[in-house]
Amino acid sequence: MSYVPSSELVARIADGDVRAAGRLMSRAEAGAEEARAALAEIYRRAGRAHVIGLTGVPGSGKSTLVAKMAQALRARGEKVGIVAVDPSSPYSGGAILGDRIRMTELANDPGVFIRSMATRGATGGMARAALDTVDILDVAGYSTIVIETVGVGQDEIEIAHASDSTIVVSAPGLGDEIQAIKAGILEIADIHVVSKCDRDDANRTLTDLKHMLALGALTRDKPLWQIPVVAVSSYTGQGIDALIARIDAHREVLKSTALGAQRRGRVAAFRLAKTAETVLLEGFRSAAATISAPLAQRLAQRASDPYSLARELINDTIRKEYSNELAR
Repeated sequence: MSYVPSSELVARIADGDVRAAGRLMSRAEAGAEEARAALAEIYRRAGRAHVIGLTGVPGSGKSTLVAKMAQALRARGEKVGIVAVDPSSPYSGGAILGDRIRMTELANDPGVFIRSMATRGATGGMARAALDTVDILDVAGYSTIVIETVGVGQDEIEIAHASDSTIVVSAPGLGDEIQAIKAGILEIADIHVVSKCDRDDANRTLTDLKHMLALGALTRDKPLWQIPVVAVSSYTGQGIDALIARIDAHREVLKSTALGAQRRGRVAAFRLAKTAETVLLEGFRSAAATISAPLAQRLAQRASDPYSLARELINDTIRKEYSNELAR
């Protein structure tokens, strides 16, 4: 199969060609220099889809919930894109959970596109290519795009800076009350979901979350959006329609109030910083590969210390990288 230039994929993606979309996603994930002009054009065309960020502790049923949400959205005619950001294999660098076994019921639906992506060591668990993938799905005509992240922790909260609506999933019996306080997820969630609500101990998690939200509300001005807590059961289907209704309501608030402009500004700032990090790291690694050996040798001989040599490596790398930029 002959190589199709990335610039030629853009029009095909706009026509809904899923194979062209998959190709450009792979090139974005690989960091292909040739694809950047096409990705820039994709970004200019994107901006119509509603992006939902969904996160939660491992075992809270995120993937199963995403599948049920997608089915509900499909039932009303929407095309749904799913970007599942998984941990990276330490051997291959690929997504460990790439088979998405909990979403197999969506595999044969042409209106659902599922893409597993590895974090590849990205700080916060959000790979830069995941943001490019969202743009590609947007241009391809997917009206709702769900980003499901690795899990909740101190770094995973950056999902709130990459989505229009952020959903945090908790489950009974996982110690989510403490986790919520520790990770600050009360602040990042636009909607809290308590999954597995068919269990007997679900009411305690529901009550605890509502109490914590009420306490937090006492210290803030009246917000434009009151954060709801929705109980769902992916097993029985309970609460799925109520969750979709809350997502629709949040989307309308974003459209009709200043909250939307604030969120778009926050997403843009995050995207800019994420892309700048990628460009800087790529330049550093490329330049450092050719000049680090002598410094490493000095370190091995204990002729200097790691901190002094690291500063020297950074200075030499920046000097080389910027001299190359100026020569272009």
